[in-house]
Amino acid sequence: MRAILTYHSIDESGSPISVAPAAFRRHVEWLASGRVRVVPLEEIVRLNDAVDAIALTFDDAFSNFADVAWPRLREYSLPATLFVVSGHVGGTNAWGGRSDTRVPTLPLLDWIELGRLAEQGAHIGAHTHTHPHLTRLDQSALTDELAGAAETIRRELGRMPEDFAYPYGDTSPTVAAAVGQVYRRAVTTELRVLGGGEDPLGLPRLDSFYLQNSGRLESWGTPAFSSRLWVRARARWLRKSLPAIGGKW
Repeated sequence: MRAILTYHSIDESGSPISVAPAAFRRHVEWLASGRVRVVPLEEIVRLNDAVDAIALTFDDAFSNFADVAWPRLREYSLPATLFVVSGHVGGTNAWGGRSDTRVPTLPLLDWIELGRLAEQGAHIGAHTHTHPHLTRLDQSALTDELAGAAETIRRELGRMPEDFAYPYGDTSPTVAAAVGQVYRRAVTTELRVLGGGEDPLGLPRLDSFYLQNSGRLESWGTPAFSSRLWVRARARWLRKSLPAIGGKW
């Protein structure tokens, strides 16, 4: 079984984008135990389903990645991809100048810190320029968000990013086609493990927020793991589908 894990912020707030430091430490220790292979994002898409493997991704590039997550990952030589919102580097996650009451407003890494992380082996990907809903943009704005983010990262860090994460998981065939003009791989918020023949521009991920409780990630590959994942995925689908049902529920 193969899967891509999503993390955002490692903090104590308990918000939907947060994983507690103690839970993250437990995850890393289990990942380093050898129970599964931990591989870069580009490698996991090439492996077959008979391999137990995980790729680690971190969206938004919060400062606590450098303070909390990366030192522990580096201690065990575990690779990770960090998705950067290029227009907010050195700022906060108040996208568009607006805070979200559901999540804490937290500092983001600056270019000097990102450069140091890249030198130490962290893989840097793009998460757009301003973190918008991509399906709401016209073609010109979409190009700015995708190609503009890649060019800014290339200019600041000296290397063009190959990986992309859709903000809010918001994508469509048109958006994915535009992403494919700039990047080789793109990850979504679709909650499932990887299967055979995945579209490299629509890779699913598992949200680590749901795996924080002791034993959740450690039950990898068991019927209980699959059952919990199905329940969570079903609940997420229902939340997205209810507005389209027209109030019948």
